[in-house]
Amino acid sequence: MNSRCAFVSKIIPFSCVDGPGSRLALFLQGCNMRCKNCHNPWTIGRCNHCGECVLTCPHQALTLAGGQVQWHAHICQQCDTCLHGCPQQATPMAQLMSVDAVLAHIRNAALFIEGLTVSGGEATLQLPFLHALFTAMRADPSLHHLKNLVDSNGLLSETGWRKLLPVCDGAMIDLKAWSNEHHRFLTGRENTQVKTSLRLLAAENKLVELRLLLIPEHCDYLTHIDALTAFIHQLGNVPVRLNAFHRHGVYGTAATWRSATADDIEPLADALLARGVTTVLLPALYL
Repeated sequence: MNSRCAFVSKIIPFSCVDGPGSRLALFLQGCNMRCKNCHNPWTIGRCNHCGECVLTCPHQALTLAGGQVQWHAHICQQCDTCLHGCPQQATPMAQLMSVDAVLAHIRNAALFIEGLTVSGGEATLQLPFLHALFTAMRADPSLHHLKNLVDSNGLLSETGWRKLLPVCDGAMIDLKAWSNEHHRFLTGRENTQVKTSLRLLAAENKLVELRLLLIPEHCDYLTHIDALTAFIHQLGNVPVRLNAFHRHGVYGTAATWRSATADDIEPLADALLARGVTTVLLPALYL
């Protein structure tokens, strides 16, 4: 794939929940974790053009031509039937977009936003595109004032971060669990590299937020609260955002898990504050 192109799952022109202020949110397709609790599970895989979704689309917005699934946006009713039935946890609506095409969307929104957040899936899996996009933004007089951020799971290697950081204004990283064992249970991957990424980004003053997702009865932050807070202090007391798990959009076993409420969030927030974590950001909403 051309380094100036990426598979894009969705573009939200104006978002207030994907980083500080009003931002354009660009969601890239594909992820290297398999989180049970993923709120965007259709961004995990890549379409292999099996055609299963074509057969189930109630609006005939999908066709199979030349071995490729074609999405017809003008017919699509956004019912998401294709997302729930995809065996690859992918979306046939993902589009291969060039840097120039994405820049056009950013220019259209530039007067109304403070920056760009690239999320996913896992944005850093398409690192050459990220680098090209951020470089182009900084070179464009109409866009260089916008702050570009990456919302990442932290699995990118140090080599990858070293390539990206010179053109990136910062990253928001999710620490899905404190222990390796519990992290594997939730995501299928260990968290050693996630913690390494957090330390690196903090040392380079590029860690915008550490994010903790509270899943009632299925997270281990309070169990390891002393180790967790010691780690946060090592990072320099970066802002810690507490997100509340909700079942909306979740597939599989986690769809039966209880959504988090303020009563679930408060004990973790209180424990962090009591141990000297100075900036704890509470969820903007609960579902």
